[in-house]
Amino acid sequence: MGKLKKGYVQVYTGDGKGKTTAAFGLALRAAGNDLKVFIAQFVKGLKYCEIRAIEKLSDSITVKQYGRGCFIKDKPAREDTIAAVDGLKEVTKVISSGKYDLVILDEISIALYFKLLTLQDVLGLIEIKPDNVELVLTGRRAEKEIIDRADLVTEMCEVKHYFNKGVLAREGIER
Repeated sequence: MGKLKKGYVQVYTGDGKGKTTAAFGLALRAAGNDLKVFIAQFVKGLKYCEIRAIEKLSDSITVKQYGRGCFIKDKPAREDTIAAVDGLKEVTKVISSGKYDLVILDEISIALYFKLLTLQDVLGLIEIKPDNVELVLTGRRAEKEIIDRADLVTEMCEVKHYFNKGVLAREGIER
């Protein structure tokens, strides 16, 4: 099965920058230690630079996206819900399979916030996690029930951001 004796549940949340980047850094560390990694990106559908880099660097990391390729501004479209529910079905199988040592559910808190998934859906993923699988959930506005169930919670807190001075996302740094 997996190489981890004990896997935990981690949550990266908060309004600060770096949740996805931290999760991808953990994925690289895991792959460097010959662990198998599955990254599910909810609400995202564009081929971000992190994905392009991982495709070049590793056969140990699988990335799947369950979004339409655009940001949800106000109200999600029906297609957003369909993509998230499809992702939930696939991720349920992935977590249960035991094939992966580390499973990252990137932006799952945002999928929950936009009601693309239910709290019970996400808690159910934590419930089915085998003991030897590390599970990471990212995204702003993590639900209290998820934080309570997690073993490690990191809150990214924005102290200062140059975006507030008009600096847009830069290639290779923010996107």
